[in-house]
This record gives sequence, C-alpha cells and structure tokens, in this order.
Amino acid sequence: MAPILEIRNLDVRFSTPDGEVHAVKNLDLAVGEGECLGVVGESGSGKSQLFLGAMGLLASNGRATGSVKYRGDEILNISQNRLNKIRGSTITMIFQDPLTSLTPHMTVGAQIMEALRAHQNVSSGEAEKRTLEILDLVRISEARQRMDQYPHELSGGTRQRVMIAMATVCGPDLLIADEPTTAVDVTVQAQILDIMRDLQKELKTAIVMISHDMGVIAGMADRVQVMREGEIVEAGPVDEIFYRPKHTYTKTLLDAMPRLDRPMREGHVGLSPLSTISADQQLLNVEDLKVYFPIRSGGFLFRKTKPLRAVDGVSFRLRQGETLGIVGESGCGKSTLARAILKLAPKSDGKVVWCGRDVTFSNDAEVRALRKEFQIVFQDPLASLDPRMTIGESIAEPLRSLKPELSADAATQEVRAMMQHVGLEPASINRYPHEFSGGQNQRVGIARAMIVKPKLVICDEAVSALDVSIQSQIVDLILKLQAEFNMSLIFISHDLSIVRQVSHRVMVLYLGRIVELADRHAIYEDPRHPYTRALISAVLTPDPKAERSKSHDRLVSELASPLDTRAQLAFLKSHMIDDADAEQYRPQLQEVAPGHFVAEFDPE
Repeated sequence: MAPILEIRNLDVRFSTPDGEVHAVKNLDLAVGEGECLGVVGESGSGKSQLFLGAMGLLASNGRATGSVKYRGDEILNISQNRLNKIRGSTITMIFQDPLTSLTPHMTVGAQIMEALRAHQNVSSGEAEKRTLEILDLVRISEARQRMDQYPHELSGGTRQRVMIAMATVCGPDLLIADEPTTAVDVTVQAQILDIMRDLQKELKTAIVMISHDMGVIAGMADRVQVMREGEIVEAGPVDEIFYRPKHTYTKTLLDAMPRLDRPMREGHVGLSPLSTISADQQLLNVEDLKVYFPIRSGGFLFRKTKPLRAVDGVSFRLRQGETLGIVGESGCGKSTLARAILKLAPKSDGKVVWCGRDVTFSNDAEVRALRKEFQIVFQDPLASLDPRMTIGESIAEPLRSLKPELSADAATQEVRAMMQHVGLEPASINRYPHEFSGGQNQRVGIARAMIVKPKLVICDEAVSALDVSIQSQIVDLILKLQAEFNMSLIFISHDLSIVRQVSHRVMVLYLGRIVELADRHAIYEDPRHPYTRALISAVLTPDPKAERSKSHDRLVSELASPLDTRAQLAFLKSHMIDDADAEQYRPQLQEVAPGHFVAEFDPE
C-alpha cells in the first residue's frame, strides 16, 4: 500500500548571522495508513524542523528542498492557498506548547469551530455540535462550559486536550504530534497517550509521534526513526529498535532513560545507604506546616475571601546526608512547600526547625545569615539567571553576599574551581547564559547553589526540561556533590523514575497533604495509597512489551481545586460533608509498616 506521506531527500537550512545552519540533511521517511511512526532524538536533532519544513511552517530565514508527497501529490513549496486546504484538514499538527499555540483572545470553542468552518463549510449549529462531540472524545469534562473559556483559564493537561481536539475535529488522515506530553504530569501524559491511541483506533488516523522520551515511543509507535544532527541514524520496527539496537546513539538514549524497574543504572553514581546516615544528625524538622493564600471571589458588592490551601499541614524530618524525594501532580504544593521551608513564601501556620533552632519567627537579617546553609536549584535555569550577568558573576554572587570577607581574587578562584567541579570549562567564565545550552545553564544553577557549600539544597524540578542524556549527567553530578559535601537534598519532581534513583525516602503529596511517605523501595514495590498507585501506574517504561501488557490504574479526573474543602477527601468520601465551604475531616497518616506512613482512604 502506498504511504500517506512520503519524504525524499528533504534538506532544511537556516540563514543566521553566524552562518548557515543545516538542520535536516537529505532525509527520507514514509508514513503508512493507520500506523504510528515514532521519531525520536534529543533537542537540536532536527525532529521538529523536519516536519515544519515538510508542512511549509519554517521561520522566514529557513528554506526546504527535496520532495514531500501526500497521497502521491507533491506538497513541498506549493502555494499557501493549496497548502492551507491540506493543513488543518487532512494533515494536522499538535504543537509542543499549547499555551503559545492557542489564540489567547478567543475561546477554545471558537478556535475548534474555526477549523470546521474553514475546512468543511458547516453551519454554526453543526460546528458547535461536532465541537461538543470532539471535546467529549478527548475526555474534557463539562464540555459546554469549557467551550466558553479562554486558554489561560485551563490547566496544562486540558489545554493539550484542546489542541488534540482542534487537530482531530476534521477527521485527518495524518496527525503529527510534536512532543505532546513534554513537561506535563505523568498522569496527564498517560491520559493524553490513551486519547491518541483511541483516536488512532476510532478514526483510523496515522500518527507521527515526535519525542525525546523513549517511554512515550515504546508505548505508542509501530516503527521508530532515530534522529541525530539532522540525519536518521537507525530505523526499524519498535521491538527491533528497543531490544536489538545497533547504533551507539540509540543505545545511549535507551541507557540514559530512568526506569522504575531499575533503581540504579550501571556505571553511574549511586546513593549512600540510608543505614549509614545517623538518626542523630537531624537537620530539618517541619511540623504541621501550612501555606494558605486568600482568594477573593464573587461580585463587586458581595465578594468573599476563601483560603487556597497550597500546603495543608505537612510534617516530616530530614537527616544530614539524606535525600527526600517529593512527588505529585502540578498544583499539589511541592514548590510552595519548598519555598516556605526556605522562607521564600510566607507560611500560615506550623514550624520549621533548622539544626535544632526554630526559624519560624526569624527576622530577615537572621534568615539572610542562614542562606549559606540552605540553597535552591530552580526548574528553569535560563529564567533564574540574570541575562545581564556573566556566568562567573552569577556563580560568584552568593559568595559576595554571604561571604563578604573573601577578596575578589579568592572569590574568582572558588568560582573557577566550582565550574570545574560541575563540568563547566573555567575559560568560559565571562560568557553569558544565552551562550550556553539548557544542560550547561543547569550546571551554572547547580554551581551557584553549591558554591557556599550549604547543608541543604532543594532541587525544584531541576532536570524536568532536559534531554535524557543530559538528565542522567545532571543527576550524577548532584549525587556526586552530595556525597562530597555531605549535603542533604530535597528533590522535587513529577518524574517518579528519577526520584527513585536519587532519593532515600519518597513523600507523595496530594493537594498540599501527605498521602504516603516511605523509603524508596517500599513506596515503589508496595504502594498502599490509591493515588500513589495511580502515579506509579502512569509512569512509562522504555520497553514496548511491558507497555503493551501493563494494566493501568488511572485517576478518574483531574486534580481538584484546593479552594474546595471537599477536595482533600477525594479518596475518603465516606467522611465528606457535601459543602464546598464546610470544615472537613482531615485524613490521618497511619504507620502501616516501620517507616511507611499512609493517609486514610476508603476501601476500593
């Protein structure tokens, strides 16, 4: 059978002030009827530019040559009018960031109906009916209400579903999905992939899945093309690529993937055993910590204030040299908890005891003096570094602020030594953040946090936006520095596979409350709470056979609103009072095994 899409000798080049960039190099590719083709590779490999070039969506400084045929007809570099009849109708694309791809001043309903009106010339009533049907198909609850909302009013997972609805409402032959699950929670990722599998079966749509995540490819693809530096380095059936890879780059990608079934990767830095960490060396004690934000709602005359319970009574202890992993979906309070511990966000109640000293009521000067003892590595290194400062100045800033007694020469020597420590070339000390890759900027952020040799470092999604090979390097670097400086770590992530590799104990948060806390082996091998089981079930494994045979324990809905007092009883409805403003029962943590704590929940 002839392929739907056939690409031959496609060449994509960009003209830049620094010369010509050759993004895609004489590449051949074909997509068959109803199949899912996985295109995998790291950032900069040319995956996205390959299909943007094929669909006539390159930036103004780019040009594509070669041949792209859709059902035997040439579509590369044809007129925009002819191409517009194909794009959005028979060939559609899901872009990586739905918030920047959706029009902010149009409701989502209007944007989906726009595609129908443009390509199928249907009436307003028919367009609205079919929009409601497609929103139901992609599992968006309260579809009628969602149609009248704007993109910024929706969660990231719901926006991604809207993008899928827009891409499939016209019943396309081919759907190109460009990193559709990047930076979303594991539960949302699993739901989106389930939706795309169902669409493939029900609409007989062929799918091109572009991703750097081998787990996504294993769970979706029939065939795989591995890209590196604009070229296909290996191609074949999914089982052949995963179980018998031939190219070194393919093997590197597979080896770098964190896996739940592999707590430690061979040849990589490991954790020090928890048994070697003395219980007497208690560093941090958090007691019933609460962070509430007042939210005003209602009309102008009858407005009322409700507390948004971002962190709602969290207690835990951390020993010196120990790593505590914190997992949970977006909105569960992970980052707010970290900021409250570091006195970067105001707490509403509770205590934070640091090295036996209650810092709850410490003033700014006292907290500033403690900054040399605890530091944070932020999720987006480029956004957390001052673009006007060289990386040398950024790394030296904590020294100048917290160790003013150091001379300028001594500070520069320490900066150069730390750069060498984290794998940065000291000769690049005068370069700026925009001159570095994402992985290099993350190393700058780590160096900046480590240079004062703190006792505690909080890593807030420090590797979530990085390619898997860079992720593994950064994780090894963090563990190496922890062992060398005997630091404690709080490692926050929505990636449960990485958390297992770096954490001695794992804490699972749901709407600002702990639902399970145990050592890393117990919580993965014997999860007790239904929310923990759902999170673990949603994690993808770079193993096609395991993904095909896996039984999924899905959550039935999105994370509830922390403004609703009933939300925290989603798993203990027997104690719920059906009033969104009433004071509700708080599920209690119970010790089900030594060191293994689980919040109360109803029998399933």
